[in-house]
Amino acid sequence: MPFERVCTLAELPANSVLEAIVRDEAYAICNVNGAITALNGVCPHAGGPLGQGQITLEGRLICPFHMWEFDCSTGQSAFVPSISTSTYPVKVECGEVLADLP
Repeated sequence: MPFERVCTLAELPANSVLEAIVRDEAYAICNVNGAITALNGVCPHAGGPLGQGQITLEGRLICPFHMWEFDCSTGQSAFVPSISTSTYPVKVECGEVLADLP
């Protein structure tokens, strides 16, 4: 699929996450010190909404359901290394955040 708009850069301040719904699927769009990433928006642990979580000082995404943490770049769980969520390529053009989503 081609890259598609998920939000504007202005909607995603440094060290924040937002939930983007694209074609009825949820994605977590993260800004960790200016590095923009996109992850599957459903926590693989318990189905929580990752896009409604928070970013830690270490740059991990915290799920709001059970506080599981995921690396924003790799999607890997900080608690169980064998568990991860999908990540997707992202680019920023003219102030718009674009992701290559399935």
